[in-house]
Amino acid sequence: MKSFRFRLLIAGLAVLMGTVAGHSQTAEDAPPPPPMHGHHMGMGMGMGGHMAFLAKQLNLTDDQKSQMKAVWQKESPTMKPLFQQQRLIDQQLRQYVEGSFDQDKVQALANQKAQIQAQMTVAETRIHNQMYQLLTPDQQGQLKQIEAKHEARMQQHMNQQPAPPPEQ
Repeated sequence: MKSFRFRLLIAGLAVLMGTVAGHSQTAEDAPPPPPMHGHHMGMGMGMGGHMAFLAKQLNLTDDQKSQMKAVWQKESPTMKPLFQQQRLIDQQLRQYVEGSFDQDKVQALANQKAQIQAQMTVAETRIHNQMYQLLTPDQQGQLKQIEAKHEARMQQHMNQQPAPPPEQ
């Protein structure tokens, strides 16, 4: 359960990071959006809505926003090639979906993708930690409360039984 909470915290910080990057940069120099590893990131009001919500709820100062922007700009060159490598592997995997399947080649690509994802996880966690440290203790507490409420909603959603299929 603690691991899930940590991942939720990381997801919330990813949203917060994207908010800062999105609101403080022009379209030309904006970094790519952070990856969405969990289904919870893209549901509901969408990524932009979550970002704006968290930025508003945490009441970030202009100084915090600029510091978070600086963290993102410093780390973006590390993330960009990883995103590109992952995209290239996904394109290569597509040929085995659409063409003939080769177990060994797909396994090799999957192993490469796993290594890239591990590097991305380390980099993302480092970025999120740096940004989390920029929050005041009150903001950190608010973020934890927001995440706890979100986790409770997700748990409730996951515990709901699917509706029975309609009778014909």
